[in-house]
Amino acid sequence: MPKRLYIDTSAYLCILLGEAGHEPLMREARGARLLSSVVLPLEAGRNLVRLSREGILSTADFQRCLSALTDDLQQFILRDLTLDLCVSLTMPVVSTPRSLDLAHLRTALWFHQQAKLTRFVTLDASQEIAARQLGLPV
Repeated sequence: MPKRLYIDTSAYLCILLGEAGHEPLMREARGARLLSSVVLPLEAGRNLVRLSREGILSTADFQRCLSALTDDLQQFILRDLTLDLCVSLTMPVVSTPRSLDLAHLRTALWFHQQAKLTRFVTLDASQEIAARQLGLPV
């Protein structure tokens, strides 16, 4: 059975933008079942626009990244952000995640309950702490 990796937006953007640390993430994701929330394309697209507006991404790089995002989404199993995830009272024991981070965490828990995740992949330290508090493998 292939690895089941929940990819949050920080990890995905690292890979997409070729940031430091992207190579081990790409190796880990190769051949794995990639899972995430529909929040991922929302956050990724917003961040690409922000990076373009700030002059960090050229127009050509922005277009390349948007195209790659569209292509990459075909590799993911995405779960909708539904009412059951929104009204759940599931929260990390100590930390209080931001709303979209919480959406990722609850979605990952849903996937984990269906079949165990191999790993919740994030580059956000506070998100990693929250995932640990919820019992997700990080």
